[in-house]
Amino acid sequence: MKFDRKQLTDTQLISFYKSLLLPRLIEEKMLILLRQGKISKWFSGMGQEAISVGAALAMEPDEYILPMHRNLGIFTARNIPLHRLFAQFQGKASGFTKGRDRSFHFGSKAHHLVGMISHLGPQLGIADGIALAHKLRKNKKSTLVFTGDGGASEGDFHEALNVASVWQLPVIFVVENNCWGLSTPSAQQFNFDSFTLKGPGYGMKTKQVDGNNLLEVYHAISEISEAIKTNNEPYLIECMTFRMRGHEEASGTKYYPEGIQDQWAKLDPVDNFKQYLIKEHILTATLKNEITNALQSEIDLGLKSANDEGSIATSTSNEINDLYASHRQKITLPKTKNKTNKRFIDAISDGLRQSMQKHPEMILMGQDIGKYGGVFKITDGFVDQFGEARVRNTPLCESAILGSALGLSIQGIKSMVEMQFADFVTCGFNQIVNNLAKIHWRWGQNADVVIRMPTGAGVAAGPFHSQSNEAWFFHTPGLKIVYPSNPYDAKGLLNAAIEDPNPYLYFEHKALYRAISEEIPDDYYTVEIGKAQLTQSGNDLSIITYGMGVHWAKEIVTELDISADVLDLRTLLPWDKEAVTTTVKKTNKVIVLHEDSLTGGIGAELAAWISEHLFQDLDAPVMREGSLDTPVPFAPSLEQNFLPKDRFKAKIQSLFHY
Repeated sequence: MKFDRKQLTDTQLISFYKSLLLPRLIEEKMLILLRQGKISKWFSGMGQEAISVGAALAMEPDEYILPMHRNLGIFTARNIPLHRLFAQFQGKASGFTKGRDRSFHFGSKAHHLVGMISHLGPQLGIADGIALAHKLRKNKKSTLVFTGDGGASEGDFHEALNVASVWQLPVIFVVENNCWGLSTPSAQQFNFDSFTLKGPGYGMKTKQVDGNNLLEVYHAISEISEAIKTNNEPYLIECMTFRMRGHEEASGTKYYPEGIQDQWAKLDPVDNFKQYLIKEHILTATLKNEITNALQSEIDLGLKSANDEGSIATSTSNEINDLYASHRQKITLPKTKNKTNKRFIDAISDGLRQSMQKHPEMILMGQDIGKYGGVFKITDGFVDQFGEARVRNTPLCESAILGSALGLSIQGIKSMVEMQFADFVTCGFNQIVNNLAKIHWRWGQNADVVIRMPTGAGVAAGPFHSQSNEAWFFHTPGLKIVYPSNPYDAKGLLNAAIEDPNPYLYFEHKALYRAISEEIPDDYYTVEIGKAQLTQSGNDLSIITYGMGVHWAKEIVTELDISADVLDLRTLLPWDKEAVTTTVKKTNKVIVLHEDSLTGGIGAELAAWISEHLFQDLDAPVMREGSLDTPVPFAPSLEQNFLPKDRFKAKIQSLFHY
């Protein structure tokens, strides 16, 4: 192994050696603690330290790095306090996730680190968003993100590289090619010789380096980082190495061919760099021992601090209170009495435009939302007003774009992502339910993202453009969900969602876009999140609903001459238990209506809650109605049969006469 020091001084090389040795010594300790049962799991980076350390040393301290399982050297080179790192491994309260997640599944804004989740790939899109913020602010910073050779098989790898190249973002994508994905050899993961062949297909430069050579990694990343900060372009680096131990310790290495570990042991990054320094008379035996002893003392001190800390105390209130970033909504009223008659779609566009004016760094992202104005024309004219940098057409890369939105939030920038149709959110589902929803609860990072979801049937668009999928997300703690039924709420709820630093899904019914209108304020205003609205008052029974259901309910009770409370939830998560309680206690009969399929819909939760908490106030069973438990059909007659309107009419009569 040949080392080229270039302009590095002896002092710098000794410092590099300390940084390289520290994660190795920590890992030796962790393997002992694992056998003692003091930590529950360990992902070994032994033999790969040169990549982590070289990368961290090459990046500026205020530049973000997004590491993976085997990148202990990233955390130590960024001077993460060892006592907190060890507390994290042990699930202690002073760990970065307060015991809520393990190993390296955490981030630290103070150290410009964003940790991974178990699903390999989502961090790549987040890096795009962080880099986009750098580019927009013109602050000449690069971002570095890791993936393994196995993880590069994920669709997120393609999406993130594609977006970075199309948008020319200063991101360094590092593939740690350690030859194995758990027990699966590379030949069964991909059918090419090198990841450097991937770059040209995305229009980006690539480089392969010896991942066990600390100086080669350091110099390569240093040079590339400086270049892309000036040129605003992504770069793909393949670091060749080997995973000396199992994917994690429990999996072992019995599947390795005999002798392969011995071959790679000769290329050990720590031993080879140490021998180089000794040969160059930079490192003496005395100095080597002093460094080792000092680092071991530092490790022991950190371990003692973590060990002395007691087991984490449980607190239900803490768990719930940490779910969302702190935000106390301040209701904004219109400054003037000026009003204009606006359709539902115009109200959404109006709110979005005024939010863009209120938040000057806010970014809009979505397919065809630029010059075309979106398929429903909600952002028509926005590019002329705000520019292409803020109103961004995206490739068909839902996961990477949602990840980018989270990356922007890490940089303190709000964003709105438009799903062209709510149905297409499935392509970015993981980012929403596992990244955006959980990240604040895990390590205190907010996800300041609003996802607009054109939803609903009634327009003969078939099973892939008509789904009501709000219930998929209703079950996910950490998200907030709003679903307006009228133009006034459409504007006010959208503005309120954008103000809130937490992740929102904003459902907007396509069939309402041009079908309803009302006089709404011209000025900016907000509607209270989590507050239902009684849109019609009556005494016979209560209808709890939202979205299109509000209009169905009003129409049918008028037709049947039934005096009914019609409660529009408006916010689905969190939903208004107080308003539900009030209407049930008033009429003593209740039916829940939604367009979503009946089984497992939001109505099931409301019905269960009412039955559990308000049973003594009921004069009839809690009823509910929803669409058929089938996909949404295309033919208009079939679609109308699928929708619950006719069945609701019959059921409300049954409830009325009960």
